[in-house]
Amino acid sequence: MANFGSLTPWRDKSRDVVRQDDNLDPFIAFRHHVDRMFDDFFDTAFNRFPSAFSNGSVTPTMDVEDTGNDFVVTAELPGLDSKDFEVTLTGDILTIKGEKKDERQEKKGENQYVERRFGSFERSIRLPFEAADDKIDAKYDRGVLTVHVPKPPELTKPARRIEVKSG
Repeated sequence: MANFGSLTPWRDKSRDVVRQDDNLDPFIAFRHHVDRMFDDFFDTAFNRFPSAFSNGSVTPTMDVEDTGNDFVVTAELPGLDSKDFEVTLTGDILTIKGEKKDERQEKKGENQYVERRFGSFERSIRLPFEAADDKIDAKYDRGVLTVHVPKPPELTKPARRIEVKSG
């Protein structure tokens, strides 16, 4: 059976043994180069962006849909109240940011278990137009934020077929 653990970039580096004649084989030298590249990337990424890769990330998932007349942005924000986040529009950038605080407590007899999780989040999307902020409609219901951003009238005109002449 193949050892797939040696193919992953987060393998145990203490078990890597480099023999002198390995440097002469171009395929092995290439593999070591790729391994170093992955090691550098993951070491830098995890240190620079810990919340993006951690298991306890609070980054909400978002969907963006073009319905023809408007853009509908849907964000899942379970466990939050509407006062825990804000929706802002700056030019053509729509931003949802806030903070999630979660505390669970369980008591069984004399034992007590308390778990806390918190973190701030921010998600931004660039709209293909500058929206009129007085026409934007945002609703929050049962952990789901839905933002309707109407398109300007010049972008909602139906497509017109152009006759192509031959010859």
